[in-house]
Amino acid sequence: MAHGEHMYTVKVQWTGNRGSGTSGYRDYDRDHLIESAGKPAIPGSADPAFRGDAARWNPEDLLVASASACHKLWYLHLCADAGIAVLDYVDEAQGTMIDTAEEGRFKEIVLHPRVTIRAGDDRARAEHLHHTAHEKCYVANSVNFPIRCEPVIVQADA
Repeated sequence: MAHGEHMYTVKVQWTGNRGSGTSGYRDYDRDHLIESAGKPAIPGSADPAFRGDAARWNPEDLLVASASACHKLWYLHLCADAGIAVLDYVDEAQGTMIDTAEEGRFKEIVLHPRVTIRAGDDRARAEHLHHTAHEKCYVANSVNFPIRCEPVIVQADA
């Protein structure tokens, strides 16, 4: 693994000008494109609660997805190193955000990975490796709210 400092460059371009810019709160769309060289663009907007387009990704979706994907990548790495063959991994992660007149912030993210491992592999170790993945996850180590993991480990039929 490459150690050191890593730089990530992303361009977010607002595409929601209807002709008069932000002349009024209801006069513009929240749409934007998230781009990075050599990768497909991600259509973004605000959450529909904030006048966004429900068919596009919003920053809150992307934060939950980032936490889930980072945990998964560490988990798969750790299982490979431990000789545990992960055959399937699906996480239905949920983030809870607080939005009041006084504050707006994430309260927590809960990961719900359902992991299928090879028949005969160490199920208890596979479950424990979620704790290690959480400790190593760059996203979890960077946020100021808890990220919990409630895994289900299933063994494939022999």
